[in-house]
Amino acid sequence: MDFLTSPLLLHPALKHGFFTRQGGVSSGIYASLNCGPGSQDAPKNVTENRRRVCEALGAEELSGIYQIHSATVRTLESPWVTPPQADALVTRRKNIAISVLTADCCPVLLADPEAGVIGAAHAGWKGALEGILENTVQEMCRLGAARETIRAAIGPCIAQNAYETGPEFYAAVMERDPAAHRFFRPASRPDHSFFDLAGFVKHRLQTAGLEHIDHLERDTYGEQDLFFSYRRTTHRRETDYGRQISAIMICS
Repeated sequence: MDFLTSPLLLHPALKHGFFTRQGGVSSGIYASLNCGPGSQDAPKNVTENRRRVCEALGAEELSGIYQIHSATVRTLESPWVTPPQADALVTRRKNIAISVLTADCCPVLLADPEAGVIGAAHAGWKGALEGILENTVQEMCRLGAARETIRAAIGPCIAQNAYETGPEFYAAVMERDPAAHRFFRPASRPDHSFFDLAGFVKHRLQTAGLEHIDHLERDTYGEQDLFFSYRRTTHRRETDYGRQISAIMICS
């Protein structure tokens, strides 16, 4: 199964992948590697798709979270029966792939391979604004990672030219982070702007003290054969959408 990788995370102690929508068993609007249990896809298809991801990484298990666009981070110390509500998870456990789901938001995979600590974060605009990335870095450091050696890769997400936002969005972001003004570009409609989500996420990672940051620069909205997109689904007035998965693992 093919998946995308970041040069920053290519390390003997790590295995990671930003998976596309290709290589699974789902059909229709979920074709084909839909890994989202929260979608209306057949559960058996989602289970098989997630099994294929686990196998592709060579992991013993694939762990995730119930994402709620929050700033909550959970540490995986032992397998959980029910995924907790959070938007990032970190661990020191080996051979367990930790993952997040996205369909326009930024998946961010993080690692300090020397310390043996990894993280996976789901960063939409709201979570990034609330501090999900800073909290993820802080929790990794609590487990023994160092900010100067943490590597972070921003995976496929919606491109700025597809992310038009209204005045309420601009006001909400600027109220919390005035430095974010540079991530808005005027749109043709009055009081509307195009928002650079990946740029904003990189800014927040830098705010958290990270220096080693990569961005794959792949557009979930525009590359429809490779990625699911919530916004594209909305524009097409489809009833639901698939989710792609991004995962990282410490190898034994």
